[in-house]
Amino acid sequence: MLRQRARSLGRRLDKVLHVAEGRLALPFAEKAGVRRPMHSDWAWRPELWCGPVRPMGMSMVENKTAIGGEAKIFHDCALNELSFRQLRNTKEEDIAPFGIRLDVFQFDGSFLSLVVDLPNEAIEGMTRRHVIRLEIRVETEKPLEIFGRINVRHGPNVEQLVREFDGSNGELSLEFDLASTRLNEARIERAWLDLIFEGPEMNAITLRDVTLSRRPRAEF
Repeated sequence: MLRQRARSLGRRLDKVLHVAEGRLALPFAEKAGVRRPMHSDWAWRPELWCGPVRPMGMSMVENKTAIGGEAKIFHDCALNELSFRQLRNTKEEDIAPFGIRLDVFQFDGSFLSLVVDLPNEAIEGMTRRHVIRLEIRVETEKPLEIFGRINVRHGPNVEQLVREFDGSNGELSLEFDLASTRLNEARIERAWLDLIFEGPEMNAITLRDVTLSRRPRAEF
């Protein structure tokens, strides 16, 4: 009984510290809000870019390694020369308090992705009229292809929308129009984001910010 109460208290303390340290981390805290495109009914920044998570860093990262409560790293690299660390953003142009850096050395796998579970608010009221916007701020040591993929599970099926970012440095964005899917609006269960890095070997990838928003498509 005492062990359960202690664990519950520990989770609450971690959440309080996550929020508090995130607010203290950025010098220009008034800028840290999530940008909301016009008519957006939902906007969100994942916890990984808001405050400290556990673990804050790791080397020889295994497939399906969890980072905090929302993100995981997926890969099929046997050499496993991959590490990550969460870092504080300190530049004047930074909006998010925290970022994450992936260091990739030899890579013999076919894929590397950072997967983020979307909260329930993302799917509440979701319809095929919605457009989902993904914005990132990224820095890489050398150019590589970066893709964004939105996944929505409805019943036994999963709708997937994939697009490639135009570049691998700076502020980049993608939009996913759900009108092109066969989404069963009455059976939506969960949604998640994949950030996919093509050919990541011998590179350092720093994601300074990641945000998502949702707005209804304009009717014509």
